[in-house]
Amino acid sequence: MTALPLIDMSDLSTDVARAIDVACREAGFFSIIGHGVDPSLQIRLEELCREFFALPDDEKREIEMARGGRAWRGWFPVGGELTSGVPDIKEGLYFGEELPFDHPRVLAATPMHGANLFPDHPVGLRETVHDYIEEMTRVGQLVLGGIALALGLEQTWFSRRLTHDPLLLFRVFHYPPTDGTRWGVAEHTDYGLLTILGQDAHGGLQVRSPEGWIDAPPIPGSFVCNLGDMLERLTGGLYRSTPHRVRNVSTEDRLSFPFFLDPSWDALVERLPIVARPQHDEGAAQRWDRTSVHGFSGTYGDYIVGKVKKVFPALATAPD
Repeated sequence: MTALPLIDMSDLSTDVARAIDVACREAGFFSIIGHGVDPSLQIRLEELCREFFALPDDEKREIEMARGGRAWRGWFPVGGELTSGVPDIKEGLYFGEELPFDHPRVLAATPMHGANLFPDHPVGLRETVHDYIEEMTRVGQLVLGGIALALGLEQTWFSRRLTHDPLLLFRVFHYPPTDGTRWGVAEHTDYGLLTILGQDAHGGLQVRSPEGWIDAPPIPGSFVCNLGDMLERLTGGLYRSTPHRVRNVSTEDRLSFPFFLDPSWDALVERLPIVARPQHDEGAAQRWDRTSVHGFSGTYGDYIVGKVKKVFPALATAPD
């Protein structure tokens, strides 16, 4: 593999399902076109986010993540997020599904549930983020439908069984220019089910292949999709959650827009009935974190809270 597969999602035909199957088995990554997202929404989001990140840190701190409590929403500064215990060279905004104060999970102080934090400036960021989350949810369910067909399941299998009430996580990351010697984000895999990544015009994403690391430069009008650890778990390792990393190779600021469509909070992420349980997880020793994705038991909520606490240790004891 020298480049990510490019798949047109405008028609979930047998050929498209076959292409998705090959990509999930061999790469764990692929790019999509034909997704139906209005380019003007992406342009508007990027412009507004650039305005926000250009603000002084004191102004951005008005929506710092500590103010979001257990909802884990808001802004964090460069170095405020860890990968494998090492600070990332990026700052970011955390968003999720907008829930009212009287929602049952908010009343129960369920982690990662609640209201988003938005700044006073730039005007319009709130509405644009909400629109983008809605569109990415649609695209994510479309891609999962294609993955279901690739696995020989009904197209609606994921939306009926695992993502009927999905955990929605949306991040905006700002990578400042560096001397090129440090990683914006070190090698890692994504925790959940499916990631849909929007990139600006500057490269930096690299994906690990059997032949070594390959670049995944932005393709206009496309999104990058990659499988998370839970899809590898579901398929018993048939589909791959592939390590990747980011270094801002540009002399300009880089923005990325990862959206995570994850299982429902109370879902039990068990193996698909079509997949046999591996007798030994031989791949664990080669994983970036030396951890098996097949050994967990419990709900997805239990799983993801444990992961996020490692990324933001200071929020592990955040007040309700």
